[in-house]
Amino acid sequence: MSEPSQPITTPQAAFGLATPYRDVTCGELGAADAGREIRIAGWVHRRRDYGGLIFIDLRDRYGLTQIVINEAEAPEAAAVAGKVRSEFVLEIAGKVARRLPGTENAKLGTGEIEVQARSVTILNEAQTPPFYINEPDAPVEESVRLRYRYLDIRRQPMLERLLLRSELVKAVRDAHHRAGFVEVETPILMKSTPEGARDFIVPSRLQPGSVYALPQSPQQLKQLLMVAGLDRYFQIARCFRDEDLRGDRQPEFTQLDLEMSFVDEQRVMDFVEAMIIDVSRAVVPDRPIRQLPFPRIDYHEAMERFGSDKPDLRFGMELVDLVPALGEGSTGFRVFDETLAQDDASGVTRGRVKAIAAPSMADASRSQIDELVAFARRYGAKGLAHVAVAADGTGHSPIAKFLGDDRIAAIVKAAAAAPGDLILIVADSDQETVAQVLGHLRQELGLRLGLADPKVLAYCWVSHFPMYKWDSDGQRWDATHNPFSGVVPEDEKLLVTVSGDPYKPSRQDPAGKARAMQYDIVLNGWELGGGSVRIHKRELLERSFALQGYSLDKMRALFGGILEAFDYGAPPHGGIAMGIDRWAALFAYQTNIREVMAFPKTQSGTDLMLEAPAPPEPAQYSELGLRFVGTETPDGDRAVAGQEVGK
Repeated sequence: MSEPSQPITTPQAAFGLATPYRDVTCGELGAADAGREIRIAGWVHRRRDYGGLIFIDLRDRYGLTQIVINEAEAPEAAAVAGKVRSEFVLEIAGKVARRLPGTENAKLGTGEIEVQARSVTILNEAQTPPFYINEPDAPVEESVRLRYRYLDIRRQPMLERLLLRSELVKAVRDAHHRAGFVEVETPILMKSTPEGARDFIVPSRLQPGSVYALPQSPQQLKQLLMVAGLDRYFQIARCFRDEDLRGDRQPEFTQLDLEMSFVDEQRVMDFVEAMIIDVSRAVVPDRPIRQLPFPRIDYHEAMERFGSDKPDLRFGMELVDLVPALGEGSTGFRVFDETLAQDDASGVTRGRVKAIAAPSMADASRSQIDELVAFARRYGAKGLAHVAVAADGTGHSPIAKFLGDDRIAAIVKAAAAAPGDLILIVADSDQETVAQVLGHLRQELGLRLGLADPKVLAYCWVSHFPMYKWDSDGQRWDATHNPFSGVVPEDEKLLVTVSGDPYKPSRQDPAGKARAMQYDIVLNGWELGGGSVRIHKRELLERSFALQGYSLDKMRALFGGILEAFDYGAPPHGGIAMGIDRWAALFAYQTNIREVMAFPKTQSGTDLMLEAPAPPEPAQYSELGLRFVGTETPDGDRAVAGQEVGK
């Protein structure tokens, strides 16, 4: 059973922490305090009764102190201590004494002393917890942890993660204040605007039939602050998105939001990078940053090399193009030949054949290969070819009978594969599928094979994303990131070139080739944040909205505030938003942001502790002029029957 190794937070002095129940915390006493009369309070971490001597480990968030109750010297205190159980809340009065030689506990910051109690007061009793608080490594089902989150937070691992998160937010704030940023809180009740996910809506009682939306981000508001002349803004912002949940997503989350005026991409990225370095060194000084300055990678390069726009740079295993190695003419392997067939209309090869070399996997069993094939199929691959590199450097593969030894040797050379490596090959007429499959394989194998040093912080920038992606169903261009992102200056002409009706987007619009002044900051394979330099001229913003399928009336209804503001002189501006939850999770070696959130929701968006969401009282419906009619299934049935109230 492990104990807290050191006080989690040792105050420099007791000033501000003394209360009517304590003079000191459970984490600050040392040998210099021997002989001192003190009062101390906390929770019973562990109790041991040796008949005549009772030992209690008393815990608070600052650490742990050993209490000794001697029945011969303090019989009344011993009588009370005999009733004590784990998690009781106690107040102790007594004298600090040095422990006997040989009984010190070097793992505790208070391990040189103990408190010899003269009185024990039970401030509150406690039921037996549903899991052991004093065994932080004991496995506990997550649903139980979330149901009793207030107990889970008492455990050392969860408490330490929340304290680390607090240090992260403090370091972020300090860095921005030093740089002249102004912290501004923006509204939570806002107007619904399209930002890529569903809004949570809040009906208005004072204006029946109208709703507020909880903000997906403060995007428009922070741009309006730039129009207002604030110059540099930041906020630790609460945001809300009604979307399906994953390990790195929650319906409500926290982000660092910032915006700067009179800047270009370089200036924003330079500041954010310097801020990230300062914060990392302040919060996790023992974790090395892999490369300074951060690598800056073009989006297309990232997809070519890593198959991902959020590459993990802690290891190599980059994607390689095998087309040159396959040579001209038929390869004899139908899958490759069909993939590399030329488009009759354009004469351009449609597909790609690419590979990664997984180190030391040449001896993978048949079942392991089959599992990798199934993994690749989940991401759209039609199959997965492989070449095992033997100790003598020769390649062996089931497809060798089609390709021949020369092509297999060329594949091994092109993949820069070493003896013992396993080359995994994906071929597809869709280039995005090839990149996606190999990108996920690369990330998965990097973790399985231990190629990614968990301690290293591998930050990088990925920039110049495509401005738009065609939505064939909606017959419009969708912004790949932020709908307010600016366009790379040399591509601006692609947005303003209109051959037909400017409010009827076409797949042939030149804007499809435009690149955005968009940049993402990536950490260890996670998108940590994304930002851009914004469009700051009304005419260009209206043109961008038109490409995204908005009529002039619609864009004025949804974005009228910011469009009008631009008429009054908007400076060039740009910024970024970074996920505090994701950053804290990565700092704390976690793969799920729930582990760094005090009160997160489950995968279904439920709060198990407070039992939310829950049906409202009928009177609440009435006040809002609403009635619940249920949700309709495709066949017209009501999937959920509700009370019809407030008619």
